[in-house]
Amino acid sequence: MNAIRVVIVDDHAIFRAGVKSELEQGVEVVGEASTVREAVNLIAREKPDVALLDVHMPDGGGQEVIRQSLPEVGGTRFLALSVSDAPEDVVAIVRTGARGYVTKSISGPELIDAITRVSQGDAVFSPQLAGFVLDAFTGNDEQALADAELDQLTPREQEVLRLIARGYLYKEIARRLGISIKTVEAHASSVLRKLQLSTRHELSRWAAERDLID
Repeated sequence: MNAIRVVIVDDHAIFRAGVKSELEQGVEVVGEASTVREAVNLIAREKPDVALLDVHMPDGGGQEVIRQSLPEVGGTRFLALSVSDAPEDVVAIVRTGARGYVTKSISGPELIDAITRVSQGDAVFSPQLAGFVLDAFTGNDEQALADAELDQLTPREQEVLRLIARGYLYKEIARRLGISIKTVEAHASSVLRKLQLSTRHELSRWAAERDLID
């Protein structure tokens, strides 16, 4: 049986080295990356079975790696490996396409087991996160999921979101918030990207469905 091929994506070289050392007896590490761009190129080139992704990196983190990689790779599965156990981080990256989420307190053998299971198509989560994920994605905790989605946005982005959803033009939003139209446009683009929406109409509907329009 061929070894599972893995890439490690994290902006801390010492952490990558430690993970690689822990994995050497169980999987084949075929590459490392410290930025989103490096990760996307590495995944496209190596087509690993599993990509281990840090959730938070300076240039976008695991979510952005998945967004940019998914159109190009069909066989790679994504497993988040993060110091964060915040529900909003878990929901956000799983919604983007990750098959699992484990925290950096995981042991080497446990991580190898998680990678193996993800490579086989299973969904894998650290025990303290599994209950929340189950609730959020079976519809038993829709408010928690909506809150997690909203928590991806900065306070200013949330202001811009609500004003767009209420029908204000960019120039009107700029005037109300005391910022430039270009800044409003930048916030709007960021909101659409984070919520995986394409148009103002979709954004307004998204906000209305979550009772965010006053």
